[in-house]
Amino acid sequence: MRALLSRLLTDDRGATALEYGLIIALIFLVALAGITAFASAGTGTFNGAMAKLSAAIGGA
Repeated sequence: MRALLSRLLTDDRGATALEYGLIIALIFLVALAGITAFASAGTGTFNGAMAKLSAAIGGA
């Protein structure tokens, strides 16, 4: 039993997978924050372009 516990405490094979998972989660959060930050600016630009296009073709 002592050998099993010793082996489990020194085994670090799963640590690499956990580190990769944390890196992927961090990249996802940064991408999500960036998309959220620029979404309102993009929406405003799109709405402005559509308003100008609508006025140019005689819409309301």
